[in-house]
Amino acid sequence: MEKKKEIVMSGIRPTGFLHLGNYFGAIRNYIKMQDAYECYFMVADLHSLTTHPDTKELKQNVERVLAENIACGLDPEKAALYCQSHLPETSELYLYLNMLAYKGELEKTTTFKDKVRQHPENVNAGLLTYPVLMATDILIHRASYVPVGKDQEQHLEMARNFAQRFNHRYGNIFPEPAAFNFGENLVKVPSLDGSGKMSKSENGMSTLFLADEDDMIRKKVMKAKTDSGPTEPNSPKPEYIENIFGLMQLVSTPDVIAKFDEDYNNCNIRYGDFKKQLAEDMVKFISPIREKINNILPDKKYLKNVMEMGAEKGIKSTNATMKLVREAMGLKYY
Repeated sequence: MEKKKEIVMSGIRPTGFLHLGNYFGAIRNYIKMQDAYECYFMVADLHSLTTHPDTKELKQNVERVLAENIACGLDPEKAALYCQSHLPETSELYLYLNMLAYKGELEKTTTFKDKVRQHPENVNAGLLTYPVLMATDILIHRASYVPVGKDQEQHLEMARNFAQRFNHRYGNIFPEPAAFNFGENLVKVPSLDGSGKMSKSENGMSTLFLADEDDMIRKKVMKAKTDSGPTEPNSPKPEYIENIFGLMQLVSTPDVIAKFDEDYNNCNIRYGDFKKQLAEDMVKFISPIREKINNILPDKKYLKNVMEMGAEKGIKSTNATMKLVREAMGLKYY
């Protein structure tokens, strides 16, 4: 008998364009997971309403995030790639878990405090109970693993707390989800301006988007911060130079990296050539993904099929969980 695959769940917000950091930090791992695990990858359209209540562009944002993920290698046949709002049971479990969540703990979450600072005019109940909805997304599939970054670890801890409280009060229904780790360091893709990592919301010129045209990629890379070069052999690299070498390691061949490393150590690196090489290697890496995105986006019928197929897989999973939940809670009267 075939061993049942363990369940992995992760969410992708439909805001902004995907960039190189999203690819190397998350999507590349999702692609590996889809063969080894039962995967539920969700477009978090309900989550986006907490900070983006205007829904005029929501449909096209959802379609874009689906197209971008599929172009990177996520396979809707292997994984359940679905929209959060297409699983109606999510709202039901969210309500039940809200009864187990306390105002004090929700107000203390780092993301809530950050969002209150950013949007003081829009401190809504959805924002406060964001961790409850996130826990719902995970628990409703009875997922064992969640691939999360450092900034989401607190939410995962809360999901475990809600699972424990539910299990303690009503019976053992939910596994306690753990952070997924491939046993390797997560790749942090540095920003081109020499500070922090690539981000959807920060300076767009220092982030390489998967939708960027070739000339835009070249323009951004050529603007990357450099200096006049080392004055002594084998000098340590400043962080912003280390960052450019870090980007090169993602897309260039080992011999190319070794050549520029040697040039740097011998004090004869030409940063213009260095950045030109990186720009061409980035173009070579990003352009096939961009072309796939541009081929998928106009095909509305295909995107609708992807959403329907994902919803079907997702609903099958949530129906099974909610049947157990209602029975455990004593909400099955006939």
